[in-house]
Amino acid sequence: MLILSIDTALDACAAAVLDTSAGGTIAQESQAMKRGHAEALMPLIARVMKASGVAFAALDRIAATTGPGSFTGLRVGLSAARGIALAAGKPVVGVTTLTAFAAPIVSGNSEHPVISAVDARHDHVYFQVLGGDGGSLIKPNVAPVAAALDAARFGAPHLVGNAANILADRWPAEAPPPFKVDQQAAPDIAWVAWLGAAVSPESSPARPYYLRAPDAKPPKDPLSGAPQPLAP
Repeated sequence: MLILSIDTALDACAAAVLDTSAGGTIAQESQAMKRGHAEALMPLIARVMKASGVAFAALDRIAATTGPGSFTGLRVGLSAARGIALAAGKPVVGVTTLTAFAAPIVSGNSEHPVISAVDARHDHVYFQVLGGDGGSLIKPNVAPVAAALDAARFGAPHLVGNAANILADRWPAEAPPPFKVDQQAAPDIAWVAWLGAAVSPESSPARPYYLRAPDAKPPKDPLSGAPQPLAP
């Protein structure tokens, strides 16, 4: 199976082409960035596709990160993935950033629980907790940092994600210390591709996975007070 994976959810702009029969990616590129994904993504995808030697029509599916993450970044990546999928006549699937952060750890059959965490700002984090075997201990949610630290009850965890240091810095002194702190600005794009190969379009649609409403709200009509629609 040939998978094109795309990630613009957090502080990177990345794409990769995975050949599952070859057992790995045949081309990939990742650029660290906080802004500018819209301008960087399509040229980056073009370079990755050229380096892979694979035509868009030869792809089996496209995978994109769905969040949680930057609202603007998610829109850029998902729009590109849907557009390519439509033009190539291929299915598109979504992969959450929390799952992508945790996947390489869980794949190693860790003996420790895994806390995958993304900075939600305002002293909150998006997080989920998995057992070392991949079983769900706490479903993906958004909570104050103090509430997320209650996951210490599962034992010494492997912390991963762009909020790993946030949790580590405030880890309860009375709890077993984290087994490992793996601060990452963005998921490994190769693992986004592997997860994209494993899921189905029906169970993992390519739509934003916000976990909470955007901070920005539609402006209200000055006469009626009703929210006005935002421009597309």
